[in-house]
Amino acid sequence: MEKKSACSRREFLAKMSSLPVLMFGGVHLLSGSQGARHIAQIDVFPITYPMRGRFKFFEGPDGHMMGRASAVIKVKADDGTVGWGESVPIPKWSYETLESVTTTIRNYLAPVLVGHEVFDIAGAHRIVDQNIAPAFGTGQPMAKAGIDIALHDLLGKMTHRSLPEIWGRKAIPSLLLSYTLNPESLDDLDALIEDGRNRGYRNFNVKVSPDPEYDLELCRRVKKRAPEGYLWADANGGYDLDTALKVVPEMAEIGVDILEQPLPITRITGYQMLKRESPLPILLDEGVVSPANLVEFIRLDLMDGVAMKPARCGGLLPAKRQIEITQDAGLLFLGSGLTDPDISLAATLQLYAAFQYQLPAALNGPQFIRESILRDPLIPEQGRLSVPEGPGLGITVEEAKIRPLLVEL
Repeated sequence: MEKKSACSRREFLAKMSSLPVLMFGGVHLLSGSQGARHIAQIDVFPITYPMRGRFKFFEGPDGHMMGRASAVIKVKADDGTVGWGESVPIPKWSYETLESVTTTIRNYLAPVLVGHEVFDIAGAHRIVDQNIAPAFGTGQPMAKAGIDIALHDLLGKMTHRSLPEIWGRKAIPSLLLSYTLNPESLDDLDALIEDGRNRGYRNFNVKVSPDPEYDLELCRRVKKRAPEGYLWADANGGYDLDTALKVVPEMAEIGVDILEQPLPITRITGYQMLKRESPLPILLDEGVVSPANLVEFIRLDLMDGVAMKPARCGGLLPAKRQIEITQDAGLLFLGSGLTDPDISLAATLQLYAAFQYQLPAALNGPQFIRESILRDPLIPEQGRLSVPEGPGLGITVEEAKIRPLLVEL
């Protein structure tokens, strides 16, 4: 990967000294030429999608799949226009739960946003951050992401423009996907690879850690079965430094293209050492919650890029800024997700398409989720997923499909 010169790196860090201005770019995303419109009502619907297959983050204590929890958010403007958003917590991956995102939105975010101007999404972020304070990064980012997505959808519908159009970008029509492999044992691997290939996938991402011998054999077998494909290993912070230093050169020899989050995010000096020693690009994921986090990690020289997830970092506005920061710094961004269903998936597609993302995206919601609340479900074809067309997110939510999935909290 081409590195930035010392001079350009200094220029980048100097530019980042004005981060708050760069993050929000002023008060409004779009001028209020249509006249002021305000948020009139915010409703939250906690639901659980049924799932297929095995994915460790949604596995219960007895080994069964628990379902994909989601808080669907409906934001209505004072002219009756509706925008839809979605918060997608994963307790095994982060600290937010279906219960926490639902009550956070109902009790803390919705009351302070009613009456706020629809076009002022940056201002909405400031309001929710004042009412749910930050910790190391953005406080309750998954809850806030659902609000952000709904406001973007609402803005697009009110202006009759797609999100890439609002951002002044030309979108690509579809994204290439990566197929997620998370076998319970190596005996299950061949059937999973064959399933992916039968669906038209040629690129694979694998869940690794904590067993390095198992992980290396997993990568070796995947590369043998799909030698032409992009192979993306994700450790989800499961290695210690000594194990990562041992595993990385062996992964590179096998043909792994990239390693995501090998260490816990708190191992700052470990990442500095690993990045210096690694023959593979090292990506961060967990912990890159806000643009401010990302800039600090770049200053500390921890990684070669970021596995982007709008659902992780407070929504589309901060995720877009994070992509711009990585590009300014000459770093990679890989399109990823949180097994996003429906609305969150549509938002993620719009963002990556707007930046004309070309590498395989690890968007595995359609791989594992069995139901949809959309009029036109998002279904991959031959390993690609089309980007919805139309204003806002480009999707139509059917409220009647929400009711059977509701969870009583």
